[in-house]
Amino acid sequence: MSADEIDVPAASKAEDQEGSFQLGTALRNRRRHLKMTLATLSEACGLSVPFLSQLENNRAAPSVASLLKLAEALGVGIDHFVNVPRPQEFVRRAATPVVMDLGVPIRYEKLGADHEGSALEAFVLHVPAGQGHPKAKREGEGFWYILSGKLEMTVGDESFTLGPGDSAHFDQRHFHSARASNEGPVKLVWVGTPRVL
Repeated sequence: MSADEIDVPAASKAEDQEGSFQLGTALRNRRRHLKMTLATLSEACGLSVPFLSQLENNRAAPSVASLLKLAEALGVGIDHFVNVPRPQEFVRRAATPVVMDLGVPIRYEKLGADHEGSALEAFVLHVPAGQGHPKAKREGEGFWYILSGKLEMTVGDESFTLGPGDSAHFDQRHFHSARASNEGPVKLVWVGTPRVL
């Protein structure tokens, strides 16, 4: 099993209030909508055809890195593959955060809602000390605003440290990475475009 693959027992498949929601269904529907074969998707995202087949049949779950590769190859945001609020919801209450369980140390709280034609997505990230975002790139803009802690960040060839009140706004087509310093956790707001439905 590679680092991109995580086995998931049938009993742990996600369900929403309206019934069963499974990553495999969302993945298959999007791939078919784009008239892509598993082989074509494999070439686009760098994941094997057998692993993609397991994902579509809900016999495996991807790592966050693999989910990002799939989202980019299919032209969608990462939230396309997880439970999302109903379209009529547009207010987020602090007492009832929408937390995305991606099976990683970083906690993602969804801030935005899903509206037709929406151009951005937004999250609060809680990053444990020493953890971070691997080197990646994607279409659109990224905006990072540090609420607490120190974030070590690289965009292209430039590296810097952001502290509370600092922000970075950049073209995400440049390779970028970030990690919380070893001194302690980081809490930040991340906003990105485009948000692809």
